[in-house]
This record gives sequence, structure tokens and C-alpha cells, in this order.
Amino acid sequence: MQKVKISDMTLCAAKRLSFKEKIELVRLLVNCGVNTIELPPLSGKKVDLLLVNTVAPILNKTALSIAVSSKAEIDEVACALEKIENSHIKIEMPFSTAGMEYKLHIKSDKIPAFIEETVKYAKSKVKTVEFSVIDATRADADLLVECAKTAKSAGVDYITLSDTAADLLPDDFAQFAAIIKKSCDVPVYVCCQNSHGMATAGAVLSIKYGIDGVKTSECEDITPFSKLAAFLKDNGNTFKVSSDLSYVNVGKLSSQIKRIVDNQNQNNTKTNDVLYDNELLLNENDDIKTVGGIAEKLGYDLSPEDLQKVYREFLRVAAKKQVGAKEIDSIIASVAMQVPETYMLDNYVINTGNIVNASAQITLKKGEKLLKGIAIGDGPIDAAFLTIEQIIGRHFELDDFQIQSVTRGHEAVGNTIVKLRNNGKLYSGNGVSTDILGASIRAYLNAVNKIIYEESE
Repeated sequence: MQKVKISDMTLCAAKRLSFKEKIELVRLLVNCGVNTIELPPLSGKKVDLLLVNTVAPILNKTALSIAVSSKAEIDEVACALEKIENSHIKIEMPFSTAGMEYKLHIKSDKIPAFIEETVKYAKSKVKTVEFSVIDATRADADLLVECAKTAKSAGVDYITLSDTAADLLPDDFAQFAAIIKKSCDVPVYVCCQNSHGMATAGAVLSIKYGIDGVKTSECEDITPFSKLAAFLKDNGNTFKVSSDLSYVNVGKLSSQIKRIVDNQNQNNTKTNDVLYDNELLLNENDDIKTVGGIAEKLGYDLSPEDLQKVYREFLRVAAKKQVGAKEIDSIIASVAMQVPETYMLDNYVINTGNIVNASAQITLKKGEKLLKGIAIGDGPIDAAFLTIEQIIGRHFELDDFQIQSVTRGHEAVGNTIVKLRNNGKLYSGNGVSTDILGASIRAYLNAVNKIIYEESE
């Protein structure tokens, strides 16, 4: 049975996503079983390196790839990827005559030597090197074959052909890719443009003609990841094609991936920021409809019973002072959907510092059972949340995390709010303590217990 590999480029076009959303997107794609996750070219900002280092522990067998367009960029990318066990460098080049001359400033007769030098140098830095041909269908066919053979001799691991112009029908492009693969005898991936809605057809037909891998994305105009995964799941046996995708996880997680890339999460964040920054203030004369409208803008879907509880608490607070969006957020976390505690915090130990990775050891109580876990994370809060997930055996999508001061001074009491999203619905929990770590753990458990209770109902 033919096995096709999936290299996902969603993050290459996800420029408007927050840092947190990018990490969550990587986690979801890893759980779906994609072979490679591609990142955009490094911008020179520290946040790029921080993202690479943050996702490194969660990649498992999934490779991480970063694109370069010149030899000068290879050292920087190789340094960024040094902690990634399965790292790829993608040498990305335009292959139309205009692209070569205006972007690379290289004449066509000098291209093979340039490719040989660049591939060999990249190969000396990382284990896996890809040669990606932009605008492949507009390239001179003989030159493309020559360069593919040159790249193979230099040690390239696979070649990607992109129909950037989208000027071929799906079957024509699939045959074109098959001819290039046969002529150079190296694994070939395809990147099919979806400008005419035919990218999935182009990818499927390419697989039929023996292509080794497909580039996908949920927010770029190429083969949609969810659609190709659905085809492989439903028709893989018929066409004798398999992949490393976890189809169960794809089914469960694809809606979360789409929600992230559609920027719904960012829109919620923007709404919160606008509400917070404008310091919208309510008083006891505001009615339940107004309070419910603010809750809805904050992303909550409250039942009538919970809205009544929130409004009663709002009136209690509003009798003493004006109430802003942050207070309403805190009220919802405190009084809405209060449920019996499935999991309770028994004890925790957090280790952190500037020369060690943060780790958390937590013991939870479920009934009469004590459940223990330990995990390493990107900071103490992340380590604590990962440990809870390890104990419970489930991953929850963190939508928001806030720390608010309740009192002032050295021994100030902090109120933490954790928002988790499950099946598109927002659940919030809160914790209050002079110990922010303890408050954060309790807030996370508070939200988790609400999810578990509603699922059991």
C-alpha cells in the first residue's frame, strides 16, 4: 500500500495569530499525526526562536521545517532548529525566468551550481533538506529536471513542486509532477494552489500517480488539510493509500484547528481588549439584559439560570462600586455553573528557575483516590496545567488566562481566571490566593470540573 506524507503549512500563513494560538495549533497538528509542520522564514525577532523552543517538547515524531531562500539564512535556521530532533530546512526558490532574475538575481545557467552549493551546505547543518520549487509549471522543463538531478546528487531528501500559477488542470499537474519524479528518482511532494477550488483534486490525482507527499494548510490557498484527511480516511483503502494521520483525532480536532485559523479566538481577545481598554462601567441601575450582553461579548454562552446567578452577584457588587468588564469576567468564573468537584487539589510542588526547565508535581483527589503526575513546561504555570492534563488524560484548549489583584501590598491576594474551550463552548474557573501558582491550579481545575460535569449530564 502506498503511503503519503503530509507537510502542513498552516502556520506559514498564520501571521495574525497570537503566540498562544500558534502553540495550540502545533499541538493540534501533532495530535492529528501530520509528518511535518512548517514555519515561515525567520524574521530575526526573538519571538521566532521562542516559538521554536516552546514547541520542541511537544513535537514527538513530527518534524519541524523552516524555509530559507539563500545560503546566508541557513546558519540562522540551523541554529534555531538545533534542539529539534527531526528538523528540516526548506530551500525555497522561484523557477520562472522572471522569478529567478528578479528575486535571486541569478541567470538560469547559474542556477544548477547555486542549488548544488546551497543544498550541500544545508545538508551539512541538518539531517533533512527539502528543495521547494515555486512556480514549477512555468519553469523550463529541461532546466527543472537538471536542477532536480543536481539537488539529488547534492543530498536533497525530497523535492516539492508548486503550481503557483494554478494554470494546469488537476490531472495535467499530477502527470507533470510524476514525470519530474521519474526523471530525477527522488521523493516528490506537491503544493497545489486552490485559487480555482481544485487543490484537493490535484493532490489526490498526484497521489494516484505516485507522488510521495502533499503540502496542506487550513488558512493558505492550497490543499485544505481537513479535506485531504477526510478523503484519505474515506477512500484510502479503495485507492490503496495510507498515511500516518490519526483519523480519530483529525475528526475531533479539525473543528478546533479551523476555529483558530478563522481568528475567532483573536476576535474574542479583541472584544475583551476593547471592553477592558474602554473601561465600560455598569452600575446597579443596569438590567440583566445589559449584563447578559456583556457576557456574550466576552465569549460566554450562559444558561438562563446561570445568567440569573451572575446578575444577582453583579447587583451585590454594583451596590458598592461601578462594575467593569473584568469584574463581570470574574463574577462569571465565580458563580456561573458551579458544580460538584470531580477533581480536587491535594498538594503540589513547583520547581522553576533561570537555569532549569520549570516542572510541576501535582496530586489530585478524585473520590478516595489520589492521582499523581509530573510534567515539564514552558514556565511554572504551563508545567502545572500540563501536569493536570497528564493526570486526567485529556487535553483542554486554553482560551485565556488572567491574573487580577484583589488586595494591595506585599501580601496581596490574587484572583486568577482560566478559560477553557471544549467543543466550541467557553468554560471559566477562578482561584483566589496569595499564592498565584496555587490560585492558577485551582482556577484550571474549577473550569475542568465544569466541563466534566456537563459532559456527564
